[in-house]
Amino acid sequence: MPTINMLSSADSVKGQGVGSAYLEQVSLVSEGLKDKYEVLINSKKKCDIQHFHTINPEYFIPVILDKKNSANVGYVHFLPETVEDSLDIPKTIKQLFYKYMIEFYESMDYLVTVNPYFIGELEKYGIPRSKVTYIPNYVSDDFFYPYDKIKKDSIREKWNIDKNAFVVLGVGQVQTRKGIFDFVECAKKFTDAVFVWAGGFSFGPMTDGYKELKELMENPPENVIFTGIVDRNEMNSIYNLADVMFLPSYSELFPMTILESMCVKIPILLRDLDIYNDILFDYYLKGNSVDEFLELLEKLKNDKDFYDEWSKNSDRGHKFYSRENVLKMWEDFYDRVYRETKDFKGKKKLKVKVKKKKRKLYKKLKFKKKDKKKNKKMEEWLKLKEKIMNEVEKQIDNFEKQSNDEDSLYMSFLQFFKKNK
Repeated sequence: MPTINMLSSADSVKGQGVGSAYLEQVSLVSEGLKDKYEVLINSKKKCDIQHFHTINPEYFIPVILDKKNSANVGYVHFLPETVEDSLDIPKTIKQLFYKYMIEFYESMDYLVTVNPYFIGELEKYGIPRSKVTYIPNYVSDDFFYPYDKIKKDSIREKWNIDKNAFVVLGVGQVQTRKGIFDFVECAKKFTDAVFVWAGGFSFGPMTDGYKELKELMENPPENVIFTGIVDRNEMNSIYNLADVMFLPSYSELFPMTILESMCVKIPILLRDLDIYNDILFDYYLKGNSVDEFLELLEKLKNDKDFYDEWSKNSDRGHKFYSRENVLKMWEDFYDRVYRETKDFKGKKKLKVKVKKKKRKLYKKLKFKKKDKKKNKKMEEWLKLKEKIMNEVEKQIDNFEKQSNDEDSLYMSFLQFFKKNK
């Protein structure tokens, strides 16, 4: 059975979406494709496919050294521009990190991105489109689902929130790029609602805007609650205490928080970003300023028909990103990677086999200059060479008919034999 090695350290840092995406993807593939693939986690064993969920430096050298044995798949969760407003690190170190990030992606045989928008962005860094596949994130109904009203009320009581209050929820790391300041500004102007932000400083003082954000968390407006980092096992309760999910981020790829919110069927309000157009369609509300956000939030609170309409749209989004649809995308992707890798290995073996045959032939047909049978042996050599090369050409033709593979190494291999015929 083919093997897939899932390599990641994402779950070592709490409160970040990459960790949630990793856990969901591994669970989905391990269970859904168990009859076709053996899935290992951070294994030292040589596997057919190595799937890198994070870009740890310790992964980089083995990738370079092991290209002959495994297909290397990289998961693109971020690019330099999405990290720019997340971490506050020295410019020199940041530039080195960005350079390393792109080199890591370039070293992969295949890349998967959670948003089709970033296929074009990767292309700007010199990575060909043919190398990148779009597969969206996925969230399991087993972990995120709506509670009944009694249970919702009990969750609100735990957080000292009135059961009749209109609750606006934001989820994610406390970072400037997440739009925290706009979130709080909306709360200051919409005092009839309770605003809850679930998340904290996953990367501590390295977080961009740490000082100002920390002060805001310690001294929030009366109608704002900062929960700090919440364990993922408790996040379903957090979503269920809310009436609407509001994420005014300035940059994202495909937030897991949106999919998790859709599971509990609450309306989604986001900043109007181009990256959402091809993944969220008409499943969400959007705005570009505090005033626009407030107008939509107030309408959700006061207009029941409007609220119900956008609750249904959220549920439609959840159904679109169903287990069956996303699992089929992963199955097709891994099947293609395994097939192409297997074909490539077969071609490499053919190359080695032909080289050995040619070397053996040269040894057999060695002759001395003074050899009286020189002409006869030369004739034998030419006939044998022609016979072997005809055989090689047949095998090459068979490979060309059976595969659409455009691997440059293999094409060089073909050209070598045709040139030296």
